[in-house]
Amino acid sequence: MGIEGKNIVTSDEFLTLVSQNANRQSELAANITEAANFATYFTGNQPALSTPHLYISALATWPTGSTLSQQWREQFPHIPSFTHRKASDVPLMVIQTGSDNHSVAFSPDSMRIVSGSYDGSVRVWDASTGAELMMLHGHTLPAYSAAFSPDDTRIVSGSVDKSVRVWDASTGAELKVLNSHTECVYDVAFSPDGMRIVSASEDKSEQVWDASTGAELKVLHGHAGYVYDVAFSPDGTRIVSSSYDASVRVWDASTWVELKVLNGHTDPVYSVAFSPDGMRIVSGSYDRSVRVWDASTGAELKVLHGHTAIVYSVAFSPDGTRIVSGSFDKPVRVWDALTGVEMKVLNGHTRHVYSVAFSPDGTRIVSGSKDNSVRVWDASTGAELKVLNGHTGDVNSVAFSPDGMRIVSGSHDNSVWVWDASTAAEPVMPNLYTSSVNSITSLTDSPWITLNEESARLSIVGHVYPAWTNTQTRWILSILGDYRLMWVPEQAYPYSIIIISRKGSAFINFQDCKIGRDWAGCYMPS
Repeated sequence: MGIEGKNIVTSDEFLTLVSQNANRQSELAANITEAANFATYFTGNQPALSTPHLYISALATWPTGSTLSQQWREQFPHIPSFTHRKASDVPLMVIQTGSDNHSVAFSPDSMRIVSGSYDGSVRVWDASTGAELMMLHGHTLPAYSAAFSPDDTRIVSGSVDKSVRVWDASTGAELKVLNSHTECVYDVAFSPDGMRIVSASEDKSEQVWDASTGAELKVLHGHAGYVYDVAFSPDGTRIVSSSYDASVRVWDASTWVELKVLNGHTDPVYSVAFSPDGMRIVSGSYDRSVRVWDASTGAELKVLHGHTAIVYSVAFSPDGTRIVSGSFDKPVRVWDALTGVEMKVLNGHTRHVYSVAFSPDGTRIVSGSKDNSVRVWDASTGAELKVLNGHTGDVNSVAFSPDGMRIVSGSHDNSVWVWDASTAAEPVMPNLYTSSVNSITSLTDSPWITLNEESARLSIVGHVYPAWTNTQTRWILSILGDYRLMWVPEQAYPYSIIIISRKGSAFINFQDCKIGRDWAGCYMPS
């Protein structure tokens, strides 16, 4: 926040300062990160549009534990006390997209998010505020894949409507419509220099396009089945593709010659990726195996056995020493990319795992699952760092921001969520009753919300606002006068404003609060 219009710094500029100060001033970097994340959380939620006593309540629902947040509370001792059932369950923002999301990705500068949806729309969001910047209309059927160009200036998308479209990332203008595929387009990607686009289709081909002119440079024929996944090598000289025909193929990105056919899988290959140095390729298949190949000779270097169901997603670590794989068998597995040894089995998901990715620094792994959760893991120890609950549908796509500060997840529940990617410890929350109640009906001797199991009533001590209720818009209102007391994001509790659940709960303490008409008294100068 600036003084007299000066020294105003955006949350994204804060994140840049983090990377510049991380090694020299770790405490400062941590505080800057939290301030930036709170700004994202605040601007993406309703209190930002309200009067002071209401937006101050955003502080109450911000997860506690850090030095900075504790200092904030010292300055605002009379705001409600809100104890999260699980701090990591509160995302920085939730973006309602209006349709199932098949893919999500950050822009290279981490400032925007692009999503491809079942309704055919491609949408661009501000990664700091959650504001919808653009809706790109053109596709007439679901958009399965969307990505930014390396220079942030364009977006490419592929759809069930058989088209590939190129958009201006600043204006949303449709620059090119690439119509040559005769069936659904499953995947699209820019070359590392942004000059070309490659697309993979159900018509059994990959097509390469000039990203500026839209000219079709080449149709790559060879696969005998649907082509599911496609990617350029890090140096842009080769293209790799995977197919329903159980093969992986490598192509010269200049001459279009098929360099190698990598045979070994016995069932469809759903996911494929180059190593960061471009020397190896990893693939995951319906045959339950992960395979590592020499990208130059086509030799099968390793067959990684361990999964007991379809392997749907694979990725190399940024240094190329490890591989992560996600499968329908529920565990996420980490492998030594050179020896093929299974290093870790990450147990936690209870249903299919659809998407996995390493953080940019290789220290963490994120996974998205049919169990509606996003999970963050320590890539070295295999420890589960966070369980990010809140989605109400399959999580199809997950990714770290390029700066490693945030995680984005896309789901069938019509939403895109943005999470703080830090690994702060989670507080332990109590276990309570198994039903929910939406209003306070009496007083007890405790200042906290408590439960009388026999009467199934919630109670609170406090003489200013002895009774309250909640609304569908997530505001807590006093029974007398309908004063807005505070706002609690839906993601801070599992089902309703007060959670009575054996999975955990949230406590709200209104004792000694200066809220409603007395909001000015919530602040105490130091």
